[in-house]
Amino acid sequence: MPGLRGPRKDEAITKRAKFTLQLQYNSPVILTFFLLSLLVLFLGQWTNGWTTMHLFCVYRSSFKDPLFYVRLFGHVLGHASWDHFLNNMLLLLVIGPPMEEKYGSIPLLEGIVFTALVSGVLQCALFPRTALLGASGIVFMLIMLASLSGFSGGIPVTMLLVAALYLGQQVYDIVFVHDNVANFMHIVGGICGTGFGYFYALRPQKRRKASGAKPGLKFEKTSRHRNR
Repeated sequence: MPGLRGPRKDEAITKRAKFTLQLQYNSPVILTFFLLSLLVLFLGQWTNGWTTMHLFCVYRSSFKDPLFYVRLFGHVLGHASWDHFLNNMLLLLVIGPPMEEKYGSIPLLEGIVFTALVSGVLQCALFPRTALLGASGIVFMLIMLASLSGFSGGIPVTMLLVAALYLGQQVYDIVFVHDNVANFMHIVGGICGTGFGYFYALRPQKRRKASGAKPGLKFEKTSRHRNR
């Protein structure tokens, strides 16, 4: 129609996001982890601690016990009290969603499962007379993962500062503070988070190098706790 013209090529068209009252399940892994932990806490209170002790609290037991393997992974969902639960979940809900958006839901889930497995195995091997439960190892994994933001091949200063402050506090608590907090497993979670961050940060670089070496191939991007 005369008098009307379409946008020129050099004109950018921007659309404003519309705000709605519809709830958005924006971080599937983190939100599901939160809801499962909440359900486990309710179950523990309803059963007077039976489910927490037998399903969501890892300790050395017979390999023939099938529940041992449930506890080996499920201990990160168990919490001893509401204070224990809230301290972990507040940090999880703040740090977790940005990390899930950055690395993707499946890789983050792999990191959570791996951290749960490592901390569970080490707890059984090194501390056979104590039990471990809580998501603190997962939280500290996410903290170290967040400190790697902006990683581009060097060693981020933020990661060094977080590691120095965080590891220093944990070592101090191990030596001078004798409580029921599994500080060693906090350190394990931090190490897992650092390794996870470096692994997924370096993987795209390796793909780009491989892509440059073989131009005929195309590579796609993939997108504690307190024992009481």
